[in-house]
Parts: sequence; structure tokens; C-alpha cells
Amino acid sequence: MAGLGSVLELASATHPGMVRSHNEDSIAADPEMGLAVLADGMGGYNAGEVASGIAVAMVSSEMKKALAGKKPEVLNGTAAEKLIAEQSARANAAIYQAAQSQPRYSGMGTTLVVALWHDNHMTVGHIGDSRLYRLRGGTLEQMTHDHSLLQEQIDSGMITKDQARYSQNKNLVTRAVGIDPEVDAEVRTYTVQPGDVYLLCSDGLNDMVPDEDIQLTLSSLQSNLPLAAQQLVQQANDNGGRDNISVILVRVAKEFPARTGWVDKLKAWIR
Repeated sequence: MAGLGSVLELASATHPGMVRSHNEDSIAADPEMGLAVLADGMGGYNAGEVASGIAVAMVSSEMKKALAGKKPEVLNGTAAEKLIAEQSARANAAIYQAAQSQPRYSGMGTTLVVALWHDNHMTVGHIGDSRLYRLRGGTLEQMTHDHSLLQEQIDSGMITKDQARYSQNKNLVTRAVGIDPEVDAEVRTYTVQPGDVYLLCSDGLNDMVPDEDIQLTLSSLQSNLPLAAQQLVQQANDNGGRDNISVILVRVAKEFPARTGWVDKLKAWIR
């Protein structure tokens, strides 16, 4: 894959929060590859951080192997969606097997959100309630749909979004990596515009900081992503920091279309 380092600006931050003794979140990002991965682990002792660590390490390394040496034009939305789904499934199998074979890891699992930028598009796959947001034109939009009991209650009309902020069911996910032998990632592809800012985060951020405040912070600090990432974590901690907090920010500086001239197509076919 041609490097996207000159196209994508990236910053990240992670913090255990004000209550938890250790951090069970894991993050990884590679602007050259156009890849960002975030996982929020769950399980007793240190099993949560083991699960999230396996997920992020596996997805990152396997995606790098899969994309090594590839031409940009071969990675369209369909190929990107298939790649994310396959690597998410492999991570699920690895975590499930580890949990089955080692009693101290029994029941461990993790959320997962994976974003891949390619050919003026972004493909996102997720499992659980870690999220991806997009800031475009000053408006923040949640691009993923939580796999959680709370989201199901909202979808069914049992409670409103405002009521959900005070629910006791915030951390009950209906889909996670490593809990069952198989799990399906929900995968979507979106068109990207220069100036877009994307936020991947664990629920330690959005449970503590309202979307309106996230939007305000990103809008005012989008020219300084490291400061924006630090500020989001600080806001979550200032509001109680009841969980681990992780954020990855990606800003699109310019267009990045795949080369589709006949020479490039011929070279790709020969390879």
C-alpha cells in the first residue's frame, strides 16, 4: 500500500481513569497504512487487558501482512470490509481459545473497533460498544451502532437517549470478541472528505463526556490533535473517570484517490 503518512494526521491517548487500578484498553495506529485499532477489554484479574492486547496486536500485525506490497487500487470498500471481518474473526478465535485453555483467562473478552482509510474512503468494523465518530463541518456524528443492551433499549423505544445517560446497564454488551466461538463484526464503508476528523474511543470517554462536549472540543482543537486527545481524556477524568479512557484521532489533510490509470491497472494485474 502506498503510504498515507502525508494525508492522515494522527494522535492518541489512553489513561486508566480515576477509579480503575490498571488499564484494560489497548490501542494501535499507523498513519502510513491508514489503520487505527482500539479495544476495551473485560474479565477478571488482568484478563481484560490480555484480551484487548491480543485483539489489537493480531489485527494490526495481520492487516499489515495482508496489505504489504499491495497497490492502492486493489483495496476498494468490498475488499477492505472483507479484510476487517476476516481479521476480527481470527482475533475472536485466538482469544476464545486462550480463554478456554487457561482457567485464569476464563470468560475474558473485548470490544473492538478497526478503521482503515483507502481511496478517499474509510471502512470501519466494530464489535461491542467502543465507537467511531466523525466530525465534519463542525457536526459530530456517531458512525458505529453500539452492540449493547442499552442501545437495544433505545432502539426499541423503551428509553430515550437522555434517560440512557443515567442507566445502570451501560456496560452490558450484547456482542464481544472472544466470548463465543464465532462473532460477526459490523462493517461499513464511508466516503471521506478533506478536513474530516475521526475519533475512535472506548466507552470510558463517551460515558463520561456528552457528545456535545466532544464536538466542542474537537471543533476548537482540530488543528492540534495531540492537545485534543489529551483534553478529551482530561474531561472524562474531570467528570469522574469511572473507567479506562482511550482515544485515537485521525484528521484527513487532503484527498487520497487510488491511482486507476491503465498503466497502474496493468502493473497491478501483472503482480
